[in-house]
Amino acid sequence: MIDFRSDTVTKPTAGMLDAMMSAKVGDDVFGEDETVNALEEKLATMFNMEAAMFCPSGTMSNQIAIKCFTNPMDEVICDQTAHVYRYEGGGIAYNSLASVRLLNGERGILTPEMIEPEINEDNIHYPNSSLVVLENTVNKGGGKCYTLSQIEPIHNLCAIKGIKLHLDGARIFNALVATGNKAKDYGKYFDGISVCLSKGLGAPVGSVFLSDAQTIKKARKIRKVLGGGMRQAGFLAAAGIYALDNHVKRLATDHSHAKALAATLTNASFVSSVMPVETNIVLFDITPNLKVDSVVKALTNKGVLCNATSNKTVRFVTHLDVAAAAIDETIEIITKLNI
Repeated sequence: MIDFRSDTVTKPTAGMLDAMMSAKVGDDVFGEDETVNALEEKLATMFNMEAAMFCPSGTMSNQIAIKCFTNPMDEVICDQTAHVYRYEGGGIAYNSLASVRLLNGERGILTPEMIEPEINEDNIHYPNSSLVVLENTVNKGGGKCYTLSQIEPIHNLCAIKGIKLHLDGARIFNALVATGNKAKDYGKYFDGISVCLSKGLGAPVGSVFLSDAQTIKKARKIRKVLGGGMRQAGFLAAAGIYALDNHVKRLATDHSHAKALAATLTNASFVSSVMPVETNIVLFDITPNLKVDSVVKALTNKGVLCNATSNKTVRFVTHLDVAAAAIDETIEIITKLNI
């Protein structure tokens, strides 16, 4: 089977497994796992942030960030497609006792002009607007990227209004490869950044929350309370270090593969439209005469796994476990598929 359901389905490469098995480990809750420490220092330096904390998942790193940057009765501003709102189990309400102000960005991309009118004035009737969350790349936006030129004015607005700015960087390296922006330039714009290692980079587990040293100190206690204090986590951190050293540049290949799939889907009989592709996510709408489940099933029967994201939209995600030969095979299947 050719698996396009997500870039989370990847298996560790031989080199990554070797790095994991040879990792030097200790008790990370005591701060004694030198491989975890090395991963945290590596990413903090890379993004020009003071400190970092390794977490089991992107959901945990995002939720810890939101709890660090809000108080009960505060409000989080984000796009209505945001992962922190749609796919983290209602965690903003459950963990942080905060409400959410949802905006409608173009493919999930927000602007200062959208955000500013939604910032509440100081009034006892309103929650306190304390945090803006951006997502890069935008999952529901088909891998759409923010550039630093789009982020800077949002940062400036938040600074003027005294609001924190957090980046859900689940696929931040896809954005960096696509835009040519540099990771080191991100630190001056965000109060917090979460970096996922288990998507396009191909590590089996893990996300890292980056912020200033005082926030990370607070975050470590929240992580402990949430059950995220791991012990000899260096075996997992080693996979992250290997991914950062070996799997970033190759993301351009995933982007190329996604664009090839999109070009073929544009001419497929069962497709009505394809969202423009920037990175490794392909979203396409099926023709009105078809049901999305029947399209997914037809592709599965031909050996192509994918997901429906709505009652009319299907998603393909390219990744390091889908080689060029598998892309060619998928293109042939799409071209010949009759539903």
